[in-house]
Amino acid sequence: MQLDLIVRAREILTLNPVRPSATTVGVIGDRIVGFDEEITGLDAAQTLDFGAACITPGLIDAHCHTAWWGLGLAALDLSRLRGLDELYAMIAAEVARLEALGDTTSWVHGTGFNQSHHGGSFPSIERLDELTGDRPLYLRHTSGHASITNTATLRLVGAEDPDFADPVGGVVVRDHAGVPTGLVEEAAQGLVQALLLPYSTDQLVTALEAATSRYAAEGITSFSEAGVGGGWIGHSPIEVAAYQAAAEQGRLHARAQLMPALDALHPIAAHAADFSGEGAGAGLDLGIRTGFGDDRVRFGHVKVFLDGSLLGATAAVTEDYCGHEHNTGYLLDEPEVYRERALGAYRAGWALALHAIGDAAIDLALDLIAEAQERYGVREIPCRIEHFGIARPDQLVRAGALGIAVTPQAGFIGPIGDQMADQVGPERSAWLYRGRSVIDAGIVLAGSSDLPVADNNLRRGMQSAVDRRTDSGATLTASEAITPLEALQTHTEWAARATGQLAAKGTLERGKLADFTVFSGSPLTAPSIADLDIVATVVGGELSYDCRG
Repeated sequence: MQLDLIVRAREILTLNPVRPSATTVGVIGDRIVGFDEEITGLDAAQTLDFGAACITPGLIDAHCHTAWWGLGLAALDLSRLRGLDELYAMIAAEVARLEALGDTTSWVHGTGFNQSHHGGSFPSIERLDELTGDRPLYLRHTSGHASITNTATLRLVGAEDPDFADPVGGVVVRDHAGVPTGLVEEAAQGLVQALLLPYSTDQLVTALEAATSRYAAEGITSFSEAGVGGGWIGHSPIEVAAYQAAAEQGRLHARAQLMPALDALHPIAAHAADFSGEGAGAGLDLGIRTGFGDDRVRFGHVKVFLDGSLLGATAAVTEDYCGHEHNTGYLLDEPEVYRERALGAYRAGWALALHAIGDAAIDLALDLIAEAQERYGVREIPCRIEHFGIARPDQLVRAGALGIAVTPQAGFIGPIGDQMADQVGPERSAWLYRGRSVIDAGIVLAGSSDLPVADNNLRRGMQSAVDRRTDSGATLTASEAITPLEALQTHTEWAARATGQLAAKGTLERGKLADFTVFSGSPLTAPSIADLDIVATVVGGELSYDCRG
């Protein structure tokens, strides 16, 4: 028998307790067939020898926004600006560039705005109007839960109409005189995006190729796309077709698990015996549900937005934000509406992934999961709470009892940890983006970047989970630190479990997918995981990235 591929390295960390390490792994097709002595004497069509490097299971980003980020690569990068004068100068330069091309209609697009980079201030709509005139403007906040626009854009969405009403779950922010400030929060962003959508499949394929080629350079072999096809997070009603096309054309460089937005689901009817005998559920046509697809593109959980963002103080909390008296954020719809729609999706076969950052939203998420599991049974794929940002001790106990998974972003701790702590104050900062207490409560801790809210250098995120150091040098709750092994598990074994794919990935075992990340050294013993390089990335036995050329 001849193998298709033999891979060698000084150390192969399998995360399989039966065989925790090896130095050689054999592959046929896209699957692992054996290690070390199991493949001794066998030849292979190709051999990859990575010398002193360390190989781990392929890294999984359990919650990110690939199309959003890929499309944003062509937008103005606002994240590197410091001070509103720099912002205004960048916008003026972009307007001048477009005018030099004879373009009088194109939008000015930017992404990555964070008010903390500008002394806590947002740009003046009057100044933005001076710079852009009648040209529409759309600047996305780094959280994704707010945008900044100008008067020309607000006029297009009808916000100047005296009869204008904010949409459910969103706000066009106004000053004390009722004049729009240019800030648009949460679902109100959909009013602006409706002027831009849908993107074409070709545009989305190009964006996915650009994004996932960069994923490969970060060692990422799989990702979960947290919201497609609907709501303010979607880019096209046929967005899934773009992922399929990218895979067919060899332009998707990591495995995609897609979470349809709850708004993409609709009532579906079936035999009276289906859906627990309760009639119509909420789903996609033909009964497609969680798990449908193949190893390249597969449906995951349904994505449900319960609240907003911590940075924008729109996440629903039970106590006021610091410096924001009488502001506890808000739920994006009424609890009873969520109950009807989320339970309908679960009844029709969709595992739930509930975006809940504030503790008030987490309470609702736990209520919904508890009722879904009590009425319709516990499924093999665990329900999830996305972010789990401000989690009280009692919520840890309840989440552990429900057997759920959570995705708090350790990668937030460095760049925005200080900002988050300031928002909630010292009495609640210990509840932020937990690690150790989540594991100890028996909750599945899945690693994710939430790209582009933070970068997808997962090595940096893993190190943050270990040392919990903010960019100012402070430590965000030392007792929540986890071990390097656990940090690696969050992006391998535990991420695979949270996404319902542990049978195929997450550990290196015979019969599983040949997805490998090649580090320059061991993430278990390196002084800093963040300082390791990605030498190569292998997806299904084929190189998706190789820094050696």
